[in-house]
Amino acid sequence: MKTRAILFDKILIANRGEIAIRVMRAAKALNIRTVAVYAEVDQDSWHVSFADEAYCLGEQELADTYLNVEKIMEIARETGADAIHPGYGFLSENSTLVEACEKSGIVFIGPNTRAIKLMGNKIESREFVKKLKVPTTQGVTGDAEQLIAEAGKIPLPILVKAAAGGGGKGMRIVHDLADLPEIIETTQREAKSYFGDGTVFVEKYVEEPRHIEIQVMGDKHGNAVHLFERECSIQRRYQKIIEESPSPTLNDEVRRKMGEAAVKITKAIGYNNAGTIEFLVDKDMNFYFLEMNTRIQVEHPVTEMVTGIDLVQEQISVAAGNPLSFSQEEIKQNGHAIECRVYAEDPANKFLPSPGQMIFYREPESHRVRIDACTNKAATIHSFYDPMISKVIVWEDSREHARKKMIDVLKDYIIHGIKTNVRFLIELLQEENYVSNTISTKFCDEHLNELVQKSEDKRGKISTNGPLASYVLFYLKFKESKGKTNIWQNIGYWRDVTEFKLKMDEQDYEILVYPEKKGLSKVIIGEQSYIVEIPHLSENKITVKAKEGIFRADISHDNFGNAFVSVNGHIFIIHRDDLLIKEDVYTGIDSPDGGGDGLIFTPMPGKVVKVNVKPGDEVKKGNVLLIVEAMKMENNIKAPKDGKIEKVNVKTGNMVDGSKPLMVMENGD
Repeated sequence: MKTRAILFDKILIANRGEIAIRVMRAAKALNIRTVAVYAEVDQDSWHVSFADEAYCLGEQELADTYLNVEKIMEIARETGADAIHPGYGFLSENSTLVEACEKSGIVFIGPNTRAIKLMGNKIESREFVKKLKVPTTQGVTGDAEQLIAEAGKIPLPILVKAAAGGGGKGMRIVHDLADLPEIIETTQREAKSYFGDGTVFVEKYVEEPRHIEIQVMGDKHGNAVHLFERECSIQRRYQKIIEESPSPTLNDEVRRKMGEAAVKITKAIGYNNAGTIEFLVDKDMNFYFLEMNTRIQVEHPVTEMVTGIDLVQEQISVAAGNPLSFSQEEIKQNGHAIECRVYAEDPANKFLPSPGQMIFYREPESHRVRIDACTNKAATIHSFYDPMISKVIVWEDSREHARKKMIDVLKDYIIHGIKTNVRFLIELLQEENYVSNTISTKFCDEHLNELVQKSEDKRGKISTNGPLASYVLFYLKFKESKGKTNIWQNIGYWRDVTEFKLKMDEQDYEILVYPEKKGLSKVIIGEQSYIVEIPHLSENKITVKAKEGIFRADISHDNFGNAFVSVNGHIFIIHRDDLLIKEDVYTGIDSPDGGGDGLIFTPMPGKVVKVNVKPGDEVKKGNVLLIVEAMKMENNIKAPKDGKIEKVNVKTGNMVDGSKPLMVMENGD
C-alpha cells in the first residue's frame, strides 16, 4: 500500500455522538488536532471532551446547531481548521456546506459538489444510473397530482420516497391507491422537515428484498475501487439494525457483477471519497440500484473488520489530495464481521424511542470486539436526536462463530435506566431464519410480536428467586462501600437478621437473610430457603453459588428505590417498599393512543408538527389528533375512543413531554 504524503493540521467534525468520536479517533491516529461543535444540550457529551477544542453552536434546535452551516463555518475559520468532516447524517450530503468550504479555502472531507447533488436526488440519480445500464426499479416522478395519476401504472405494492431522503426516512409503502394522497402529503412534510426538500417520487416495491450495498472509495486522481459488500437486510422501519460482511446471500458471480456496477457508477460521476452504492436483490438474485450515499455509512466498521482498511483515515487522506493507498487487487475479504446497532427504543412498543437518563452503563470487553459508542459512561439520551447509543462489531473466522460471539457480547452489554433493543437483537441472532439466512427487509416488522413474545417467554423461565437473592446479597455487601453517601447508605441494616420488602413484576416479596458460618448466608424467599456463598463480587456484578446452581447478575440502583438486575440480557426491576422514598415522577403512558380518562399525552418528548383538531370537533377512535416529531420520527397521537375534543393545549411548533395533557376529550360513555 502507498504512503500518505499530505495531511491536515486540524479538522472540525461537524457532527455529534459516536460518529464524531470515530472521526476524532482516526484523526488523532494521524496526529491531526480536532475541533468539536455541540448544542447546549450536548455540553456534557463524550465527543465534546474527546476533542482538542470544542465550541457551542446554540441551544438544541437542529436549524440553529448541527444544521447551521454559517455557524459551523465561522467556528472553522476562527479555529484555523484546514478541513471539515461531516460524519453521516446532518450536513454530510449537503452541497451548501461543500460550497461554503470551497469559498473559505477549507477542505470538505467528502465527495465533490456534483456527486452530492446528482446522487443526493433519487430521481436524478435513477436517471443517471439507467444511462449506465445498471438495473433500476420501475418508477414515476412529478408533482402530487401527477404521481396520483401515474402510480396506477405500477403494480402494487408501491413505495413513496423522498427524493432527497436517506437513513430510512421519507419512505412509506402503499398497498391501496386510496391511501396514496395522504401518504404523499405525509412523506412530503417529513421530507421537507428532515432534508429541506419536499420532493417525492413513486417506485415499484420489491417483494421480499435483500438490502445489499457496496462500499466504494475514489480519489482526486481518477482512481476508484470497491471494498466488497455488506448485507443490511435486518431492518425495522426501513432502517438497518444488523449488518454483516461478507453477505451470506451472494454467490461469487453476483458479488463480482455488483462490485463492477458500483465502480462503474463511482467512476462515471468522478467520485472522490468514501461512498456506498445500495442495491435491492430479489429472490431470483436480480439486483436493482436503490441509491448512493455520498458519505461514510453507519455500518462501515464491518467492512473495516474484514478488509483491515481504516475507511475514515482513507477519507482524510484522499481529501488531502493523496491517491488511494491501495489498489483493487490488494483488497481482500477475510473472515466474517457482524454489526448490531444498539438503540434507546422499546421493541415491545413498536420500537418507540426511549430517551432518558441511563442509571448504569458498561460495555462488554472481549477479543475481536469493537464498540463505537456515543458515550463511555451513563449518560442522557436526548429526544431531539437519533436514538442510537452505539454499534457493536465482532469479527470471527466464520459467520456462525461471529453470530455466537455477538450473542455472548450483547448479553454482557449492560444499560440500565432506559429501554434498549439489546435483548431484541439477541433474539434476532438466535432466530432460525437469521441462522439459515432466510430473511428479507420485512422480517423484523412482520415478526415483531413473535420475537418480543419469545424474549418475554425466556425471561419468564428465569426463577424470580435468582434476581431477588442476588440483589439483597449485593446490597448487604455494598451498603457502606467506598464511603458513598446516598439513599442506599442512609438506611442501616446491621441486624443479625435482615428483612427486605420488595416488589418485582407487580409481585410483593418478603426476604430474610441470616448470616451463616464461613462466609455463607441463608436466604429465605417465601417457602424456599437457600444456603449461598458469593464467589465473585465487584462494584456492579455478583455471582451467587448455591447447591441449586450458580447465578450471575449485574446490578445498579436509581434514586427512587429501584434496583436494576441484568441476567442474560434480561432486566428485572426490583423496588424497595421498605425505604422511605416517595417517587413523584410522571412515567407517561403505555401507548400513543392516550388514556381512557380523556387526557391525551405524548408517549415521548418531542415537537408538535401538526394539529388536526380543534375544540368542539367530533372524532372517532383511531383518528389522528396530532403528530409529534421525536428522534427523527413522526408519531401519530390517536383518539383512544369516540368523542368530542374539549380542549387543545398545544399548537404546531410547541415542544412537549409526557408531563401535561396535549388535549382533553369529553369524558363520556
